[in-house]
Amino acid sequence: MRIGVVFPQTELGGDVGAVRAYAEAVNGLGYEHVLAYDHVLGADPSVHENWRGPYDVSTTFHEPFVLFGFLAGIVPSLELVSGVIILPQRQTALVAKQAAEIDLLTGGRFRLGVGVGWNHVEYEALGQRFDQRGRREAEQIELMRRLWTEPSVTFRGEFDTITGAGLAPMPIQRPIPVWLGGRSDPTYRRVGRLADGWFPQVRPGEDLDHALSVIRESASAAGRDASAIGMEGRASWSGDDPDKFVRQVDRWRAVGSTHLGIDTMYSGQVTVDDHIAALTRAAELVGVSSR
Repeated sequence: MRIGVVFPQTELGGDVGAVRAYAEAVNGLGYEHVLAYDHVLGADPSVHENWRGPYDVSTTFHEPFVLFGFLAGIVPSLELVSGVIILPQRQTALVAKQAAEIDLLTGGRFRLGVGVGWNHVEYEALGQRFDQRGRREAEQIELMRRLWTEPSVTFRGEFDTITGAGLAPMPIQRPIPVWLGGRSDPTYRRVGRLADGWFPQVRPGEDLDHALSVIRESASAAGRDASAIGMEGRASWSGDDPDKFVRQVDRWRAVGSTHLGIDTMYSGQVTVDDHIAALTRAAELVGVSSR
């Protein structure tokens, strides 16, 4: 199981020095990847009555592709992972281009995690329809893979049209691995049918068992091998109960996770040094070896 970290988007703010210090520490501790969440805009609760989203207009988010370009120059040996880009609210060809560039900058150490999202306010601002996001995501994945593997693409879809055009330079990985996030049966079916891997938003137990069953059925129907689909679990740091943290890691290992992200967000860490200290202790507990 390859162990990485979840970049604490909401807690490092706009401090570029903190981003650098965090990445260098993660690399030095021996973690294998950094995963970053995506949001372009946050909603203002004073305008949107009864707002229930986990983030709002005051919540900080670095744009993942720009962040990854910065990180690729600082820690070139780390794999970078978007977990997840809200794909249907973005332009397909532009995402394919940005992903190809990050793949080049990292020497092929990039996974493009995508999802359909939940924030209708953000969709409106970016000029895309919220009610079509699932269908659009499936089409976008097909188109991006063609752009990453064919020098000239002609495509006529429900949402995108390309006539004799292509990317240059091409990515190192052809195609770039596409991982999906989400928590619904339609998402699980897309995982089985289309994805190279997925980010469960449920913990090991009955909900995960159900998700895996749907994924296996969908993969089989598409003629795919479900065992080849990767899975990245998430272990939330619990410094006041290290045994609880270790049990989370062990449960993900037991259910066959190929990857694991250690998440220190919302665990009481205030500064970048706090996050680094938590990851240092976590590395000791799960056997991550420093470089």
